[in-house]
Amino acid sequence: MYNLQLETFIVVADLGSFNKAAEALYITPPAVTKQINLLEKDLGLTLFVRTHRGLTLTEAGKSLYKDAKYIIQYCKESVERARKAMQEKDNVIRIGTSPMTPAAPLVQAWSKVQKQYPDIKLQMIPYMNSQESAREILKNLGSNIDVVAGIFDETMLKLRQCAGLELSRQRICCAVSVNHRLAEKDTLTFQDLYGENFLMMHRGWSNYVDELRDDIWKNHHQIHVVDFDIYSVDIFNQCENSNDILMVVENWKDVHPLLKVIPVEWKYTIPYGVLYSPEPSDLVKRFLKAIQKAV
Repeated sequence: MYNLQLETFIVVADLGSFNKAAEALYITPPAVTKQINLLEKDLGLTLFVRTHRGLTLTEAGKSLYKDAKYIIQYCKESVERARKAMQEKDNVIRIGTSPMTPAAPLVQAWSKVQKQYPDIKLQMIPYMNSQESAREILKNLGSNIDVVAGIFDETMLKLRQCAGLELSRQRICCAVSVNHRLAEKDTLTFQDLYGENFLMMHRGWSNYVDELRDDIWKNHHQIHVVDFDIYSVDIFNQCENSNDILMVVENWKDVHPLLKVIPVEWKYTIPYGVLYSPEPSDLVKRFLKAIQKAV
């Protein structure tokens, strides 16, 4: 919206040196000099007095410096106002959904308060779980996807560079193949897992999961813990095909039709809620406030 050479001009004026400006802008001194020369040529003005002691602004330079700061700030505010206007017009919350981050629980909660916020609409954005997609989507919430519903803790939020609003605590359960010997049970105990491979997310992913891991390591060494790196359809298929037992949460009971999710007689839970940008838009803030009323 404005000549980007103005930004270079501001930096040079502030620092009084082409070399210092180049360091601040991460470009070479000749590139800075070229930009200033072109700006002076295009405007037909001499902006700096060049001496061996450095640079000082001419009267024309001082006048442009004052106005350029205003122009740049006004343009930035103009773009922000345009973005807000577009957002207010659409009023759409884009919810990322995948087999491991189903949107259904969030949509069910929203249905309880939807009538109070008739202007807010929901849009489902499907994606597939992978190391790369999880990292990029959660790091860039607010760009293509506004919120994701899922399990989390502070460790995971720091790792993925996002924020979280806890809505409930999900019981940590076990998933087994419908043909597994334990599939006929309605609840399990630690002892039911003895002699079995128990698939768990690796240490450091969640403090809540690590508490369970430590309990198993200290008191139930008959359980063989097998680490994996990310929840995906592949790990659910592995559980079904290998007859291993997979650590899951209650909300995942419908992820795989050939697996049964069974609660366990232990105390372990993990926070479940909404993941969003650390700097959410006003619309997302309204949505989060509304969701809190529903739970």
